[in-house]
Amino acid sequence: MTTAEERIDFLDRIDRIESHLAIQQLPIRYALAVDARDLDAWAGCFRPDVDMGRHGHGRQALRRHIDPLVRGFRRSVHQICGHRVEFTGRDTATGAVYCRAEHEVGDRWIVMAICYRDEYARVDGEWYFSRRREQHWYAADVTERPQSVDFDGWEGSGKPALPEAFPSWAPFWKET
Repeated sequence: MTTAEERIDFLDRIDRIESHLAIQQLPIRYALAVDARDLDAWAGCFRPDVDMGRHGHGRQALRRHIDPLVRGFRRSVHQICGHRVEFTGRDTATGAVYCRAEHEVGDRWIVMAICYRDEYARVDGEWYFSRRREQHWYAADVTERPQSVDFDGWEGSGKPALPEAFPSWAPFWKET
């Protein structure tokens, strides 16, 4: 015979499993939307009231912000390589997503190694990104070694933050 407490624990565990699966779909939905240039689907991965800081709030503000950015390259392929999810509450979680992204920029084919730092929230029963921060190791043309361009071979990518942004990076190398 199961007690009421055991039933609640079981239901909480099922909810956690379903939530984990729903969150894991967000990065691939995002990648497909970006690569297809489906900006409505892309914005739909984010909570309806997404905070865009100085750019405003909501999905329309997000869409207005990303539109000119994705016009800076023609084709793209975002390959999701791994995903860690950690729950911070019943309706909130954080995560890290590894991604290899490729972009056609004029006659160049830019390859990037990325780690997205994500925050997730459940709103009205659905999981969304609350925030997504991109950090990358390098951006380089496929014909270049990342070191040959100081890991920064595409002005559209910004300065690489990794690996130095990992909290364990500097302490590890301090010993050497």
